[in-house]
Amino acid sequence: MIYPDSSLIASMYCPDANTGVTLNLLARTTGILATSVLGEFETLNAFHLRLFRREIPAQQAASSLQCLEDDLAAGVLQSYALSEGVFARARHLSGEYTAIFGTRAADLLHLAAALELGAKTLYSFDRRQRDVARAAGLKLNALRRESRRQLQRRGIPRTSPRRAQLR
Repeated sequence: MIYPDSSLIASMYCPDANTGVTLNLLARTTGILATSVLGEFETLNAFHLRLFRREIPAQQAASSLQCLEDDLAAGVLQSYALSEGVFARARHLSGEYTAIFGTRAADLLHLAAALELGAKTLYSFDRRQRDVARAAGLKLNALRRESRRQLQRRGIPRTSPRRAQLR
């Protein structure tokens, strides 16, 4: 089981500077992609935030949200509730690592959810989250960001999701 962070999920459905790296990574990925209701919420909020910042038009936000919902319904991405065990583990991770790595609460909840679900790997762009994940025993994938120019050279548009490549 692989737990992609919400920033990576957002890049799956709404083109940004990380979309090319994300799609290449997912094209080589086998296994279950799991998230939590927190990941779902953060992803949908990311679409609305990009709309607010005028990074995408309303049509793109709606399309990205629909693609996410379709994939959740089809099981391409599986979402799980946050149990009390997730919060207990997040409290433990906070005590162990936040003073060392400066980890945000939501990132700890994602890590705790991944661990409670039995995920072996975390996909994330967040350096601090990755540091704690590594310390907590999760595997990580090497992720590097691509510039807009690199994306354009590779033919990845900024206005439509590339979800079809994930199937």
